Amino acid sequence: MSTTKSTLNKIATVIIPVADQDQQVDFYVDRLGFTKRIDVPFGDRYRWVEVGIGEESTTIALAPPPENGSTGNRQTGISLQTDDIDGYHARLKGAGVDVDESVTRLGGPVPPMFWLRDPEGNALIVVQ
Repeated sequence: MSTTKSTLNKIATVIIPVADQDQQVDFYVDRLGFTKRIDVPFGDRYRWVEVGIGEESTTIALAPPPENGSTGNRQTGISLQTDDIDGYHARLKGAGVDVDESVTRLGGPVPPMFWLRDPEGNALIVVQ
């Protein structure tokens, strides 16, 4: 019998099933500012791709869907953080990213925020 407690250490990777990995990598890296961390083949016809931000350990995997699984138009539940919500919103909007028309400000304790959608319609929220 083990005397070590089994615990979780971190949120490792959040997975978004995508149809076009190359398009999604370009979007997350070139438009949103992520870095591609992993891009390796697996199985006989798949690729495992992860993107991340700075030194943060949690990554987003842009992965093929499970067999008979769907892709696109998902509410991912992923929240991204910036210290300059207005500047980042303007940058993305100027780059043609599908973002909300304006930053939403509901007042404390809710931070200023806006939603964005990737090329496959998957929604992420950005908060300050």
